[in-house]
Amino acid sequence: MTTLDGPSVAPINKGPAKQLVVLCHGYGSNGDDLIGLVPHWRRALPDAAFVSPNAPDPVPMAPGGYQWFPISNADRSAVDRGVVAAASVLDEYLDEVLEKYGVAPENLGLVGFSQGTMMILHVGLRRAVAPACILGYSGMLAAPERLAEDIKVKPPVMLIHGDQDPMIPVQALHSAAAQLGEAGVDVSWHVSQGIPHSIGADGLALGGEFLARHLTG
Repeated sequence: MTTLDGPSVAPINKGPAKQLVVLCHGYGSNGDDLIGLVPHWRRALPDAAFVSPNAPDPVPMAPGGYQWFPISNADRSAVDRGVVAAASVLDEYLDEVLEKYGVAPENLGLVGFSQGTMMILHVGLRRAVAPACILGYSGMLAAPERLAEDIKVKPPVMLIHGDQDPMIPVQALHSAAAQLGEAGVDVSWHVSQGIPHSIGADGLALGGEFLARHLTG
């Protein structure tokens, strides 16, 4: 079992969940961070449950902070290795939480921020059943050279990034969008003006519309 702890929000309609949205946080954060996005999207997704797991490993010297994989330097190959190594943990967790909520895998929405975006792009495109959609903020596509060989499913993807991001430059969005498009993925993207390594109001609204469109039709 790979169950990860973290907060959850039940469907606003108070019945069984018809959709499930899993939010994956960035390096050094935790599930309480991204669960804060839910009030902005909940009314558009009244039958959806939201879960925001803590990544599996604590970050040394950062109380309450977690990581999907260590980031010791800016070496891209180390990031790629980290994403690949952590992928099975997230993939198994998605199976478990879908079963817990009784939601079909095609009614799964994946949301990530930064390191969480790297994880959901990698795992979401390699699931046995395509999730309904993947929404990634301020991240990048890990191990792009493996995508053409590894990709199993092609759910719609939206990428959103701030043009003033000092942590992961906005060029990462453009590279990821091009690489996903070459692999046949239906990818859309948006650059938020004046936004650093964060989520702007425009990105929040666009992300909510994207999730609602693909999860509820």
